[in-house]
Amino acid sequence: MSRERYVELVHEVCDVVGLPDADYVVETQTIEIEGFDVRLDHFENDPDSLYVCFHYGAITAGRTLVIFRMMLEANLLIYAQDQAQLGLDADAGSIVLLVHVPMGPEITGEYLADIFTHYAEHGRYWRNNILESGDEMFEGIASGNYMWLRA
Repeated sequence: MSRERYVELVHEVCDVVGLPDADYVVETQTIEIEGFDVRLDHFENDPDSLYVCFHYGAITAGRTLVIFRMMLEANLLIYAQDQAQLGLDADAGSIVLLVHVPMGPEITGEYLADIFTHYAEHGRYWRNNILESGDEMFEGIASGNYMWLRA
């Protein structure tokens, strides 16, 4: 596996989702999926993998500690099984989801498009129910009863 496989997969996923300029996506390593900025990375020190990084949105001041706790719970209970991790982009102050995708022969553009759709749904949940929620709703979600966690 190598850079060529990465480029091939980017072209395949662009074909599946109907993006006409796959070379631009390869060059910029970015794509927009359902309103989320997504970075597609490939590193020389891990040539058999593709890394998909969703930017879910900024954390509102005053909610950081609670959201960090929720991110930790989600990492332990949901994302660990998917080779995914929630984290914080220190430069932007936003929640990011990093998904590790081994680029084996079974990985196709259609598979990647399904991953994009799946994690865009997770992003909508985080954005709508946690990041942009009103104080009363946020307090209910953050109450610690784990009802907010979705698989």
